[in-house]
Amino acid sequence: MKLIAVLITIVLLMPMLAEAEAEAEAESVVLHTAEAPVIDGRGDDPAWQQAQWRPMPYLITGSMPSAEDFSGRFKLLWDKDYLYLQAEITDDVLYDAYPDPLKQYWDDDALEIFIDSDASGGGHQYNHSAFAYHIALDNQAVDLGDNRQPRLYNEHLQSRWQRSAEAPHVIIWEVAIRLYPDDYRDDQPNRPLLLDAGRRIGFMLAYCDNDGSAEREHFVGSVDIEPVEGDRNRGWIDASVFETMILAPSANNTK
Repeated sequence: MKLIAVLITIVLLMPMLAEAEAEAEAESVVLHTAEAPVIDGRGDDPAWQQAQWRPMPYLITGSMPSAEDFSGRFKLLWDKDYLYLQAEITDDVLYDAYPDPLKQYWDDDALEIFIDSDASGGGHQYNHSAFAYHIALDNQAVDLGDNRQPRLYNEHLQSRWQRSAEAPHVIIWEVAIRLYPDDYRDDQPNRPLLLDAGRRIGFMLAYCDNDGSAEREHFVGSVDIEPVEGDRNRGWIDASVFETMILAPSANNTK
């Protein structure tokens, strides 16, 4: 009888175990680095060798570009102060029509970094439970403020890119990003978080690509977003579409 009870318990628990396993597989690991990479757009720091490339294959808006028009991949690392990003972007035309960084910043070429510091998800269009940093070619970072107007958040990150010496249409873009708690407000002092192993964050990377039009032609990202009434451009509104990532120790230390 005891054996039968155990077997019944196992059968009942199998769906729960499968769900937990699926959730674990859905979480990507970001490794800790003991030595911070230099943000210089070169991407040759030894620390990057331990990080794996991640693709950016999913169309968000516009039309899907050819690989020569746009393609991208990226790596992530972290230490107690920053989340580090290295992106390798192929873009045959770099276009910046609006010199005012607060004007139609989404229609210029831009690297867009979406971050939810505690992976809590939910709406963030007019609050800072998550950020959607549009980093322009001049390395200025814009997001909507909690007053519903765009503003610069250059103090939140360090950004630098350079063209690849081997391939003139390839740029290496490096960014160090500070993370902030959900209660961040533009009208008060805000202290960045100290990061540690085990923290779960929401993350998505995308690229606004414009080859000379009045509006961006392609918007491609790292997450396959489920459309809402046909709309996949949800990242600037809802942090629930981000990928969940866990900050983990590196293979070479126990941080």
